[in-house]
Amino acid sequence: QVQLVESGGGLVQPGGSLSVSCVASGIILSSRAMGWYRQGPGNQREWVATISSDGSKFYRDSVKGRFTISRDIAKNTMYLQMNSLNPEDTAVYYCNAGLRRYYGNWSPGSYWGQGTQVTVSS
Repeated sequence: QVQLVESGGGLVQPGGSLSVSCVASGIILSSRAMGWYRQGPGNQREWVATISSDGSKFYRDSVKGRFTISRDIAKNTMYLQMNSLNPEDTAVYYCNAGLRRYYGNWSPGSYWGQGTQVTVSS
């Protein structure tokens, strides 16, 4: 049984930093593309970043240079380090396993975590 468990969300001021984690069980994290999605208030869920099985990293334009996706294979854990946060980054952040890329766009895999809330506010 595949489980993805996120943690690390919280409240941060604009310009601040936060890191969220995703611990995977029942799946070898490095065997497939893993990624982060987010869903802000009143918005559809959107792709944020992907780390592929070979370690290549991909980001949506609005987070490039601010967010960093990484993984610890020994811990079977994925991370998203978020810097220079702004209120538009406020969302529930979801971990996803098994993403695929079609014509340059990432589609989510079948496995989701429960999400962790990130709120950027003064």
